Amino acid sequence: MSTKTALIIGAGPAGLTAAFELLKRTDIHPVVYEASDAIGGISQTINYKGNRMDIGGHRFFSKSDRVMAWWQDILPLQGADDDEEEQTIDIAYQRKHRSITLPKNGPHPDATDNVMLVRARLSRIYSFKKFFDYPVALNATTIRNLGPVRMAKIGVSYTLARVRPIKPERTLEEFMINRFGRELYLTFFKDYTEKVWGVPCNEIDSEWGAQRIKGLSLTKAVLHALKQPFQRRSSISQKDTETSLIEQFMYPKLGPGQMWEEVARRVELEGGEVHMRQKVVALAHDGATVTGATVVDEETGHARQVAADYVFSTMPVKELIAGLGCSVPPDVKAVADGLLYRDFITVGVLMRRLALPGGVGDTNIVPDNWIYIQERDVKLGRLQVFNNWSPYLVADPNTVWLGLEYFCNEGDELWTKSDNEFFRFAVDELARIHIIDKNDVLDGTVVRVKKTYPAYFGTYNHFDKIRDYTDRFENLYLLGRNGMHRYNNADHSMLTAMTAVDNIVNGERDKENVWSVNTESEYHEEK
Repeated sequence: MSTKTALIIGAGPAGLTAAFELLKRTDIHPVVYEASDAIGGISQTINYKGNRMDIGGHRFFSKSDRVMAWWQDILPLQGADDDEEEQTIDIAYQRKHRSITLPKNGPHPDATDNVMLVRARLSRIYSFKKFFDYPVALNATTIRNLGPVRMAKIGVSYTLARVRPIKPERTLEEFMINRFGRELYLTFFKDYTEKVWGVPCNEIDSEWGAQRIKGLSLTKAVLHALKQPFQRRSSISQKDTETSLIEQFMYPKLGPGQMWEEVARRVELEGGEVHMRQKVVALAHDGATVTGATVVDEETGHARQVAADYVFSTMPVKELIAGLGCSVPPDVKAVADGLLYRDFITVGVLMRRLALPGGVGDTNIVPDNWIYIQERDVKLGRLQVFNNWSPYLVADPNTVWLGLEYFCNEGDELWTKSDNEFFRFAVDELARIHIIDKNDVLDGTVVRVKKTYPAYFGTYNHFDKIRDYTDRFENLYLLGRNGMHRYNNADHSMLTAMTAVDNIVNGERDKENVWSVNTESEYHEEK
């Protein structure tokens, strides 16, 4: 057995990727400590009476060939031996005709569960009780929905933004106006973004835009729409397409948690350790080295000391800095204390049918994977249609399984509602904007997730102080979304872990390449 141990904090995509990579490429023994009772972090899958919920909606798509191959090694594509071009044509056909294919009697009994499906991607905006394409397209539907006066304003303001862009871009508001024009920003972006973050767009750093939608603009969206009828894709790789515009993606048959449950299983099979409900509350260090940690058993309250040669942290930065103790410089501690997060509530609602226009079949289901809710008179931010992520997420194919997404702060008015109160509140909002009839509600559940979104306001502008301080510890690697306080997607989080292991294998001490993941254009993705 190896004489060296890697202590890994968190069993989400970054932590489990680090453990798996260490086992494949080194003789370092990985030990994963997860504070909760769920594998996968926010990429877990919630199972409610056989109906599975994806927290936030996780497309398995990356511009990194390394990540795409890694995923398919764990869960191969269903029918990978079949003609891939034929699969792609079928996806395009479904998208064109807006058809929904559901299993007649549930999943086929001979189907293999440990696979990825190829799914068509469709998301739309619901505003003014009407559907708009997302990204917004200048087509007949948009013109009819908005009317000629507003369309003219959009055209003029976009032209002004291109001719006289705001420089320098300091805020997210300025970032969006430069790419879409003020009128389009006010119509489709401002209210939704402020619903997500709970603060005005002119108080959010422009880096959020650079992190999520850097390559997208109105011009690119229009050009993509014009080229789309003439394109024929031969694979799931879409590296030349902005991620906001991708046409299809991979998805685990039983939801994203299936991927990480399988990775955790393989980590233990190969000799690694994964411990649940074990919370790391403090790190011991000696000069430039982290020597170990204090781990508390969440069930018994018992604390113990564990030694470590390497530490990979995906825990929230605020908690990490607190765990490093009184030796942390006051300015670093002040920045960590001022880091903010946005919390998240998903309401699962099981329906007989929907009341939306354009649905099909007895359930009147629409073809969207998710729908951005831009209506100003509700707090609902986004609506997932889990049937369209994978039909196997739904226990009864004759029902519609929805996920209503709310963005809030722990302790606020939304967060403190009881589950029953929140469920009634959410159902009332769906009915108010004509998405459902309340008489068609069958069942539901409420799931709360803390610190889902690291915020680009508060003390974030001074985050370099935290990075400079933590980088001094040669054997400490900050990884993933909360570990780096960055709005990373799962593939970006995985790449931070892979790169950290690369550095250990190559004897590289500089961590610049870890921090550089998702700062290059090919890694950017939209919200």
